[in-house]
Amino acid sequence: MTMTVEAAREAWRDWLKSERRLAQHTLVAYEHDVATFLGFMTEYLGGPPTLAALSKLKPAEFRAWLAERARQGLARTSTARAFSSVRSFFQFLDKRRLAHNASIGAIQTPKLPRSVPKALSERDMEELLEAPAEQEREAWLDLRDAAVLLLLYGAGLRIGEALGLSKGVVEDLLKTGRDTLSVTGKGNKTRLVPLLPQALEALRVYRDACPWLAARGPGEAFFVGARGGALDPAIVQKRVRDIRRGLGLAESVTPHALRHSFATHLLGAGGDLRTIQELLGHASLSTTQRYTDVDTARLTAVYRAAHPRAKRS
Repeated sequence: MTMTVEAAREAWRDWLKSERRLAQHTLVAYEHDVATFLGFMTEYLGGPPTLAALSKLKPAEFRAWLAERARQGLARTSTARAFSSVRSFFQFLDKRRLAHNASIGAIQTPKLPRSVPKALSERDMEELLEAPAEQEREAWLDLRDAAVLLLLYGAGLRIGEALGLSKGVVEDLLKTGRDTLSVTGKGNKTRLVPLLPQALEALRVYRDACPWLAARGPGEAFFVGARGGALDPAIVQKRVRDIRRGLGLAESVTPHALRHSFATHLLGAGGDLRTIQELLGHASLSTTQRYTDVDTARLTAVYRAAHPRAKRS
């Protein structure tokens, strides 16, 4: 019996929920994007598309959908993310051998304007951390990347600091149940950084899944590449670049931007600069100030709420 598109969508949704463990609002957004795409194709093709029809879609059909979104005045960031959702659905169909469409690979994600380096919004950060796995590689590699990204954002580590962690240090951390990590950064300066429960769990899950770690010595790198050697920073940079393009985020989104976001979000939630300076390992407070990016609206709101003269108006 041939599977229907609706049944395939349900299978894809279940995969996103169980295998990718997406947050509910992210799952809803993915479903909405694909439903909107299929709704457009129903009108464009003159009837609900079957899996066979989806496999035969040409670049012109995909571009017609993108053009319609542009005509409606939808933001390019919104369209880029919608395209990422649709591409995820087609990748799932291809992997499950339900439908293969080569044309979607020829479609470029809408180009976004360049922007100066800045922190991601909390929503963008959450979507980046929950981005779909790369389906053509072993699952433990995605677990590894998730753990690295959580250290960059959740603990504010530099990429070199995260990849420089030894197996012995992390094993001791997990064994003792501590939630603080001693990190040696620039200038041989050592600092203590707290770790989120999610980061600790990500480290544990990666350790248990990695096929190479058991044979490595305590002084060797905890994060390894596909062939068992120390993980190259370029691999992490490429992963962030791929996620950035898939979600339609600005080109300023790099691994270092996650550290920037860590500082900005802490300050935005009420953290003080001195504490953030210590967490980042900055020798100078002026350096920390350049990492923080609190929007003008929030600063104005704080001023109006706190300044004695502002309260009178």
